[in-house]
Amino acid sequence: MSTFQTAISGLQAASTDLQVLGNNISNANTAGFKQSNAEFSDAYAAAIAGNAPTNGQIGIGTSVSTVAQQFSQGNIQSTSNPLDVAINGNGFFQFDYNGSTVYGRNGQFQLDSNGYVIDSHGGKLIGIPAVNGVLTGGSGPLQVSEGMLAPQPTSGLVFSMNLDSASTPVASGTAFAANDPSSYTYSTSTTVYDSLGSPHLMTTYYQLVSGSGTNWNVYYSVNGTTGTSGMTSGSLGTLPFTATGTVSGTVSLSTGALTWTDGANPSTLSVGFSGSTNYATASAVNSIGNNGFAAGGLTNLAINPDGTVYGQYSNGQSSILGQITLTNFAAPQFLQRAGNNYFLETYQSGPPLTGSPSSGSLGTLQSSAVEGSNVDLSTQLVDLIVAQQSYQANAQTIKTQNQVLQTLLAL
Repeated sequence: MSTFQTAISGLQAASTDLQVLGNNISNANTAGFKQSNAEFSDAYAAAIAGNAPTNGQIGIGTSVSTVAQQFSQGNIQSTSNPLDVAINGNGFFQFDYNGSTVYGRNGQFQLDSNGYVIDSHGGKLIGIPAVNGVLTGGSGPLQVSEGMLAPQPTSGLVFSMNLDSASTPVASGTAFAANDPSSYTYSTSTTVYDSLGSPHLMTTYYQLVSGSGTNWNVYYSVNGTTGTSGMTSGSLGTLPFTATGTVSGTVSLSTGALTWTDGANPSTLSVGFSGSTNYATASAVNSIGNNGFAAGGLTNLAINPDGTVYGQYSNGQSSILGQITLTNFAAPQFLQRAGNNYFLETYQSGPPLTGSPSSGSLGTLQSSAVEGSNVDLSTQLVDLIVAQQSYQANAQTIKTQNQVLQTLLAL
């Protein structure tokens, strides 16, 4: 009769194998899914110490020792959603799912009505939030504010330019006038911003001092102010160059106080000339650095490989909105599956080890991409045939034993 029990254990094991394979196959297209393998062990009746059968032991069947999860890397596929994120390497995303902490590899994200980054089941992605573009260092659900990025008034400008040393100097004693081109050698304009984000045109004028060859007087004018006819003008000072055409020392010139007609806070602009030259070639501006900008609306999101989430705004600026963190475990194969592509921490998995992507053993992130299932369908289908044969063979064992029993009963 033990033969029946042996065959039944084989049927149960083969049935479990079929279930595992079927689950793998059904999730072949589930993003972030990790396949499992049924592992078996033989079964023997316990023997009293020192009394093992003389002719050896006969097994009593098999059992499923474990259903082992396989965390090999899935294929990474590009998407058109900038919030989709694929993990390349070790680690899990951490979620707040209905008040519980869960983990997963599915990086298909979107924003809910409150700006939280969530997955398709409503789990809120956990990371390091940012306040005013600075990471807080704490941990919590990542939230994207779709409000306006506040303007930043211009307080500093840096001109990198060449002023033609071969220019004809302005006649000695000529007074500067913004509307008199003969009173200056070269001019250039740029936009500056007040505290309300209003743009104003600032023009700087350069006057080669007669007889010096290397010293330039610098003047400015700014519109939109409470000055004469809505424009304030004045002198910035002298810009000296060395005999080799480089700026002599560190030069930083400043405007007077600028009072704006739109009611913005008064401004004083500091103007630097780092990298400027005085070579005998045409005067030209290479670059202008400006630390101010207008208000802007959120237009796009970008995620770096280290998990930093940036907001890109209509004014050309970007701001840090948070950072995605990753979590790993000492023994991830012992995590408990919770459905919805989630895993739960267990005593055997060890405590969660959370950090920034690319740090330690944690993987990197790839935005606008999703990690696919690691199920290899061709392998699973072959294993399915083997499991089916095992089931049929164990069923045949029962059939054969039944025939033997019927023969015995017929005696």
